[in-house]
Amino acid sequence: MPVHVSINSLAWESAFFGCATARLELDGNLPLEEVLRHPADLWQIRVSADRLEAIDALCQHSFQLAEGEADMAINIKRTERQPGIRIARESQITELRAAAEQIFVQSRFRAPWFAADASARFYAQWIENAVRGTFDHQCLIASDASGVLQGFISLRETEGDVRVGLLGVLPYAQSNGIGQRLLLAGADWGRVRQLDRLRVATQLSNLTAIRFYLRSGARLESTAYWLYRKGHDPI
Repeated sequence: MPVHVSINSLAWESAFFGCATARLELDGNLPLEEVLRHPADLWQIRVSADRLEAIDALCQHSFQLAEGEADMAINIKRTERQPGIRIARESQITELRAAAEQIFVQSRFRAPWFAADASARFYAQWIENAVRGTFDHQCLIASDASGVLQGFISLRETEGDVRVGLLGVLPYAQSNGIGQRLLLAGADWGRVRQLDRLRVATQLSNLTAIRFYLRSGARLESTAYWLYRKGHDPI
């Protein structure tokens, strides 16, 4: 099957990870073979799980599975402010970075495609950016009565919906309903902005997260695979 793609050069990721990275999009105007002759350290492509012929063709061009992804949505109905949830402040960035490094151990930013510490650094930077309103628009945190951080959620408004960026609960605070309160706070954040749906994506390997979102009323809308190819692999 001939594959045609378009190229999205990932300038921020390339600088952050220290390797020339580009994302391909299916159904573009350029033949895949021609694109792969361009210089790059790493090619990425996200393919809907039902595009089996495209997946087979990409694998024939040395693309390999990095991770699967599930995208889910929750309709926002009546919501209310959640106790113990507030907006994160810049003074809490150091603590939030350390928490993100600890929590997000399942990631497509993993070896052998990236350095061993890449995933931890990436999610630490993501939550810092969320606090500052860069990429994600807001970071909300959960704390106990003495102010000890229990968890966080980052949110952004996109295409008329609220999208969860990161949702994490510290290990010592798990099994106490913190994640549910953070998710409800995210829905309330969307309701205030007159948004209809809360959307979230998570790795197919993260069954704990998938079960949590389904129990919380999410519906599974789509699944996809991330495929990677190192730039120096033969065409």
